[in-house]
Amino acid sequence: MAHAKVCARWQPFSGAAWAATVLLLAAAGGLADTTLQSSDDTPPTPTPTPTAQRADLQQLEQQARAFLQQYDREAARRLNDYELAAWAYDSNLTAHNQQQKLKASAALAAFTKEQWRRATAFPWQEFSDPDTRRQLKELSVLGAAALPPPRYDQLQKIIADMQTVYSKAKICDYRNKTKCDLSLEPDLVNILTHSRDAGELRHVWVEWRRASGEKVRDIFNEYVAISNEAAALNNFTDNSEMWLEAYETPNFREDLQRLWEQMRPLYQQLHAYVRRHLRMRYGDAEVTQQGPIPAHLLGNMWAQSWEAVFPFSKPYPDAQDTDATPKMLEQGYTPERMFKLSEQFFTSLNLSAMPESFWERSILEKPKDREIVCHASAWDFYDGKDFRIKQCTRVNMRDLFVAHHEMGHIQYDLQYKDQPVLYRGGANPGFHEAIGDVMALSVSTPKHLRRVGLLDGSEADDSPETALNFLYLQALQKVGYLPFGYIVDLWRWDVFKGWTTPDEYNCQWWRLRELYQGVEPPVDRSEDNFDPAAKYHVVASVPYIRYFVSTVIQFQIHRALCIEAGQFDPTDDKKPLHNCDIYESAAAGNKLKAMLRLGSSRPWPEALEAVTGSRHMDASGLLDYFRPLAQWLEEENRRTGQIPGWDRSKKNCVSGQEELYTQRADETTVPTGTTRSPTPQAL
Repeated sequence: MAHAKVCARWQPFSGAAWAATVLLLAAAGGLADTTLQSSDDTPPTPTPTPTAQRADLQQLEQQARAFLQQYDREAARRLNDYELAAWAYDSNLTAHNQQQKLKASAALAAFTKEQWRRATAFPWQEFSDPDTRRQLKELSVLGAAALPPPRYDQLQKIIADMQTVYSKAKICDYRNKTKCDLSLEPDLVNILTHSRDAGELRHVWVEWRRASGEKVRDIFNEYVAISNEAAALNNFTDNSEMWLEAYETPNFREDLQRLWEQMRPLYQQLHAYVRRHLRMRYGDAEVTQQGPIPAHLLGNMWAQSWEAVFPFSKPYPDAQDTDATPKMLEQGYTPERMFKLSEQFFTSLNLSAMPESFWERSILEKPKDREIVCHASAWDFYDGKDFRIKQCTRVNMRDLFVAHHEMGHIQYDLQYKDQPVLYRGGANPGFHEAIGDVMALSVSTPKHLRRVGLLDGSEADDSPETALNFLYLQALQKVGYLPFGYIVDLWRWDVFKGWTTPDEYNCQWWRLRELYQGVEPPVDRSEDNFDPAAKYHVVASVPYIRYFVSTVIQFQIHRALCIEAGQFDPTDDKKPLHNCDIYESAAAGNKLKAMLRLGSSRPWPEALEAVTGSRHMDASGLLDYFRPLAQWLEEENRRTGQIPGWDRSKKNCVSGQEELYTQRADETTVPTGTTRSPTPQAL
């Protein structure tokens, strides 16, 4: 679920030339502070020279520390003002509240830009104190706000226009062509999840892309151009470099490729198994023996999550059901009781209880008297006391897991609340999402559901068949997602770099979808289409690789905590990772707490090391978790004659243009002949 860090997130800076910054500020009219006017202790803005003597540098560093202290106090106040206005609007969608939110946003943006001007006047790269350097580095990237105001406004309007097209997109019903009011949620989501009519699924898939992505193709080109202008003003070569700087890792793209290669064999086994069951369901005319899977048949608009195929493909149809919803209804659960159960999970780990104000101010079920944004979100109001969740909770097992996930965000906020404002965030963009999911990995186990009285029987009642079904459902959600979580930004990075040009946007998108994900469009595609923009994060300009990172590190962290809790032993088959529940383990909680308290004050490898002992992202935790399923899939695919991998698609735009299968001259070439299971190369 999205964490409500809706304020600007200051990304690290790679190092602009300080002298050039001084010239830029001088040209802009000097360095006078126009926002911190109320306090006599505001340090004077320095007027350094590029060749400052050591004594002068020490004095400047003292001034910088004083500036950061004052900045921290004022930023917390202004962020609190903004979060309050944003909460008021999201929890009561009125025109007045929207105007107040926009007003608060403008005030925060003006403050942030002025502090950026002041911060970049310091020669922070030369300072001796690493913490002062890090905070000023955080402040030294302004992002899109570095653009001249007319250009910035144009970029914001383009993004807003693309989001509006996406949000208002509607299509006509498959059978009743006069009914043309079907929106993505809930209408199209319900059809894709529950319909087994391939024709209807194809219709929904095609028409959604016609109503959304195709309508923004022209303005997307301008969005790319202006985004790259903003990156240049922040001293980056292009927008992809500015996005990736948040990870503070020079070879981050190579690290991601290494992770994917670790997980690819498991994904291909799952793909082969699911393809067989889809072929049994829809026939050879829809799903071929060795081709990519048609993207409209996987139960999700983007084929990113496959749990909709679980009912007709689960390994053991007659095994015990592990759905806790009936017990929750039988026991009279309410949304508040679900969150109280979640709080109990965290306090059992020696982590913090929710403050009393959380229960007074959170919105845990949908109000009947007003419209609100129902998307579940966790909120930090930057005063160290006010933390809230907004969720239109329904009493079912899925929302119980979501409650634990969202409270995981709040727990992270609580642990780093005493850090400077600049450090109140995840260690990298993937960490905040990962923490909530780490909790859900324990809570979702049949073992935990029994411990809290939501599942009958005992652990002795668990059969291997029940465990396999559980792991398979988890894999449909987690493993099935991996390649999509990877390729969205692979595609965008190359667009920002100019390596993928506008005349090949759509075909290159489908090349990546086939190469990594093994899916194909249900109909021919061309450059008249613009399928990447049928995904919200693309039109909203939200970096996406964080979700791939989150999926990997949540299992890495889970593995470390389970070892600490004595719940997992890689040498003991009786203690498999998928059965681990860290509930009531103070040892695991204390280890997690050490990482959470760091916020973003240290580079993410140090935060990861605090809990896992390793400074490197690694997929071995995910592979350990799914090991029993991986072994079963290999045996089952061998038994049924399934060959993991896929041949080339016969759809145009995917394989109809052979040049799309040849990498750029400076990179490794992908084989251009007919291949099975093409190995993704570093892109």
